[in-house]
Amino acid sequence: MTNSNRVPNRLINEKSPYLLQHANNPVDWFPWGQEAFDKAKDEDKPVFLSIGYS
Repeated sequence: MTNSNRVPNRLINEKSPYLLQHANNPVDWFPWGQEAFDKAKDEDKPVFLSIGYS
């Protein structure tokens, strides 16, 4: 499946060029915020934090 066939993840709504370049990744990324922490807590999972690599 190519990027053009993928449904964008929630990063598609961000303004950051760094986050937008990952909006078509096949990963269910969350931008930094309460939604990410609430989901991690509800699912008893750790938060994986990416600080960038570009």
